Amino acid sequence: MKLLHTSLVCLLTATQGAECSQASKHSFAKKCEGLASTLERQLQNTKVNFTDFVAAGTNLTAPSTHETCAAFDSALDFDLCRVKLYKSTSEKSGITLETWLPADWSGRFLSVGNGGLGGCISYTDIAYAAARGFAAVGTNNGHDGNTGLPFYKNREVLEDFAYRALHTGVVVGKEITKAFYGKKHTKSYYLGCSTGGRQGFKEAHDFPNDFDGIIAGAPAFDFGNLQAWSGRFYSITGTPGSPTFLTSDLWALVVKDVLKQCDGLDGHLDGIIEDPDLCQYRPESLICGKKQTKNCLTGTQARVVRDVFSPLYHATGTMLYPRLQPGANSTASLWSGTPFQYSVDWWRYVIYNDPSWGPELTLDDIEVAKKVDTFGINTWNGNLSKLRDRGSKILHYHGLEDPVITSDNSARYYNHVSRTMGLRSEELDNFYRYFRISGMSHCGGGTGAFNIGNSQVDLAGEEPEGNVLSAMVQWVEEGIAPDYVLGTSFTDASKSKVAFERKHCKYPLRNMYKGSGDPNATESWQCV
Repeated sequence: MKLLHTSLVCLLTATQGAECSQASKHSFAKKCEGLASTLERQLQNTKVNFTDFVAAGTNLTAPSTHETCAAFDSALDFDLCRVKLYKSTSEKSGITLETWLPADWSGRFLSVGNGGLGGCISYTDIAYAAARGFAAVGTNNGHDGNTGLPFYKNREVLEDFAYRALHTGVVVGKEITKAFYGKKHTKSYYLGCSTGGRQGFKEAHDFPNDFDGIIAGAPAFDFGNLQAWSGRFYSITGTPGSPTFLTSDLWALVVKDVLKQCDGLDGHLDGIIEDPDLCQYRPESLICGKKQTKNCLTGTQARVVRDVFSPLYHATGTMLYPRLQPGANSTASLWSGTPFQYSVDWWRYVIYNDPSWGPELTLDDIEVAKKVDTFGINTWNGNLSKLRDRGSKILHYHGLEDPVITSDNSARYYNHVSRTMGLRSEELDNFYRYFRISGMSHCGGGTGAFNIGNSQVDLAGEEPEGNVLSAMVQWVEEGIAPDYVLGTSFTDASKSKVAFERKHCKYPLRNMYKGSGDPNATESWQCV
């Protein structure tokens, strides 16, 4: 739905060209300026920081609110009304919220999620949505900074992070949208990855009426066990110089050997594993032996590699979290020989309220964590019936080279939903579809056809076939569900030339090369 009133005025008054455009812009800007007083009257426990008109062509900047948050600085090619406010969620907590209201409004509403420990507004995602006609909202998830320190002795902030900040932002964002445009949105959408993926599923579980369509990537669900899984790598690999530690060069050797053993399982050698489920990697193939002394592993290091690619188990033998899928390279994060900061922060400021804790995680620490109330942050409810019955949809995706959150956990969750609801995949397809994106790293990037339109940086086009946001809109509004997600790989960062495309299959199907034809063409592959 477009805003047509200005054009109608132009036609009725015979105002021409640039004059009409200028009059329209002036009217929009004046309306934006007056929005602040309207919101102050309508919204309780709220302080409006500003409502600013931003003209197309303006280089909009938003400074960093914390050293761990990226600043936003980009030229926009559309007129918008930018709203920033603070909304209290309790006596000890609140959210900072931004809503971007485009002049050329489609009638749709969209909320974006957060990343990491969740204290940074996702400006790039807000801009991505607003540029496509959505009234877009995002919050700082209840605190500033991608750090757990604000949780220290403040459970209200933790509650915001677990669920309340996002839901509050959705409610307030919709009120702002209606107040500005004078009418309610037509459809409501969500876009998020990582922590944002978990937030999307938390909304689906607890607030199924918030969204008509949810796009959730690489979800950080089973959150507590994810923190345990991430934190345990430090105790496995040790620090640089220890007998258990592998340098980045040795890890590169391991990743190369993983491809040597598993790349061809999809019928084509291209440096991309289409289905890591088929890969049971054997690191012992790299053991030095009696003669070789370089570019090889000691027996101890081979054991470390095997432990890294194994699930996390409880002392009783119960699996807590699945293995890291083969094909990922976590040199920069999980295998760096330094504690994983998110996990350290979680135990210091949430589980123990002790800044001196750690950093080495034990099974006893994991057991203590199970007894702490974290406001349902684990997000492991397999019953999506309320969302299904409402008619809402979920498009779930995960990169198969993710070095931060293993894609094995997404398949684990999908199967958990199937068992909990007693539904076969063909029945889940009516409202919930999961796509594995081969060659995608954490939420984007990688060696494969990872450009799927989940963000501006991973944009290949606007058509639903190759853009998950467009695909979700088409599914919700036209009833046409995606059977695959077309991913694109480009030859360079400028995206001037396509290297290859891949139709990423709907789980539980996997991609296989047919054995003939151009492997860079989609028709040479099939979902089996």
